[in-house]
Amino acid sequence: MKRSGTALYALTAAAFMIAAALVFSGCSTSPPPKDTSAKTKSYRINGQWYHPIEDSDGFRESGLASWYGNPFHGRKTANGETYNMHAKTAAHKILPMDTFVLVKNKDNGKETVVRINDRGPFVRGRVIDLSYRAAREIDMTGPGTARVEVIAMEKDSAESREKDKDFSTGDFTVQVGAFAARSSAQNLKRTLEKSYDHVEVTTIKKDSQTLYRVRVGMFSSLESAEKTEKQLVKNGFENAFSVSREDS
Repeated sequence: MKRSGTALYALTAAAFMIAAALVFSGCSTSPPPKDTSAKTKSYRINGQWYHPIEDSDGFRESGLASWYGNPFHGRKTANGETYNMHAKTAAHKILPMDTFVLVKNKDNGKETVVRINDRGPFVRGRVIDLSYRAAREIDMTGPGTARVEVIAMEKDSAESREKDKDFSTGDFTVQVGAFAARSSAQNLKRTLEKSYDHVEVTTIKKDSQTLYRVRVGMFSSLESAEKTEKQLVKNGFENAFSVSREDS
């Protein structure tokens, strides 16, 4: 049966489009970075490929832990959740999402249990990125990093071992800035004192350097501190975040 020139052109064009689609899909080098399903997906960061494992049974590793808080608080994590620095979660490069892991601080023996809901840290030598709350539990918020052991756990075992503490009440404040120069901290303090009560400058040693932190308010609940935090952010202090006054 004869085909018209128009029909042959249409068939040829369709075949070309299908072939092109196959070629381009085969050359794709940018898979979705999020692990949003039960299946693991390889992903690439800064030119390096990472291949999440499907089963965490028996997983154990040692290395350096870090932590992250502001400005990531409120942003989306790799599994689509909203990051809450006051929840007990962590980022890991290859463990399956929702894996519970026991994190032991080798320097002081303290432990915490966290749930993996994010990817990272993408810094050489670091094995896990803890939430602010988890980092507090093993006393590493001051140093910023700690030598840890990471052990995968069964969910039931994690829940029975780690009795959830109430972090909604306590002694909180809002940190607005941290400076290497005391004069800069004092200038910010004077500015804030025009609108807020109990503004103070505290000091902390970090990496052999003294930092001067400007903090606002004394609150008995995290909810109250976060209200002032939101107000400060709205007024242009974008780096403000709620912290425990016990944070060294």
